[in-house]
Amino acid sequence: MTLETPAPIDRVSMGPSEASLGVRALRTVRSTPPIFLILLALLLAIYSQAPTYNFVSIFKNGAALAILAAGELFVIVSGEFDLSVGSLITVVVTMSATIANGDPSSTPMVFAVMIVLGVVVGVVNGFIVTRLHVPSFVATLGMMLILVGAVNYITGGTPLGNLPANFRMFGRDAINNFPVLGTLPNSIVVLFVTGLLLYWLLQRSNFGKRIYAVGGNSRAADLAGIDVAGTKTLAFVVSALSAVVAGILLGGYAGVSVNVGNGYEFQAISAAVIGGAALTGGRGTVAAAIAGGLTMQALFALLNVLGYPPELRDTVEGVIVIGAVAYGSYQLRNAK
Repeated sequence: MTLETPAPIDRVSMGPSEASLGVRALRTVRSTPPIFLILLALLLAIYSQAPTYNFVSIFKNGAALAILAAGELFVIVSGEFDLSVGSLITVVVTMSATIANGDPSSTPMVFAVMIVLGVVVGVVNGFIVTRLHVPSFVATLGMMLILVGAVNYITGGTPLGNLPANFRMFGRDAINNFPVLGTLPNSIVVLFVTGLLLYWLLQRSNFGKRIYAVGGNSRAADLAGIDVAGTKTLAFVVSALSAVVAGILLGGYAGVSVNVGNGYEFQAISAAVIGGAALTGGRGTVAAAIAGGLTMQALFALLNVLGYPPELRDTVEGVIVIGAVAYGSYQLRNAK
């Protein structure tokens, strides 16, 4: 009896290089944090509705929120919250206008004053939380009210003075004749530089390692010899300084207003959480937090392209805040 070998079935063969390329691509997609895919999906949705849309404006207008979210991330990773950043933005914008009053020569001094103010606010927040043992939600809420009250008292509810051109250049001007883009807004450059600095500080420095350790298990970190109080205080300082930078950008393209920072504290927390930060602490990356801020800006741009009224933005922000906090609470329950 003779066994016949069955004829081979014709099929499209895939070479080893093509197969490995497909596997690598699939692994890349799976390993990519969801927030980057969401951001890409929103940009594609905008393109499908308005192919000529100026996508650079999303990154320009979202730079302040992205930086603020990255700074807020330091506090969240340490296991705390900072609700004072929005009011600090308002202080930076209004007080800079009052001090400078349109004088370009005063800009370096104004920057120095705002940086010192940011450090002071961060240190005070950290002291109240770590030394007086006041919950960070309550402590920074109190700081928010203090800063808002101070601004309203000093200005009488009406902005005084104006910002000089060399102050506003960071948020308003752009680099001309830039390859491919044509013009590159200065705010994107500030976002890139600040993002790199914050990335190195949180994810490459010993300070960042201490923040992750404290947020993951503060008791274990203390037993390991880490200064928990000092680490959390420095996290609040970084958050406050990010608010100073965000305030400079917002003052540049939004102008002077006593309401310029309203709501940014909740947007920053939401952006960090939808970027993957855990409200339980100990987890989150700077790149994902920045992407979270840009995603929120892209969502608002999509609503505008679709013709929805600007008033809907507040509703969408509310939904995002609730969703982000609910997701964080879900993570907290699972962590127990």
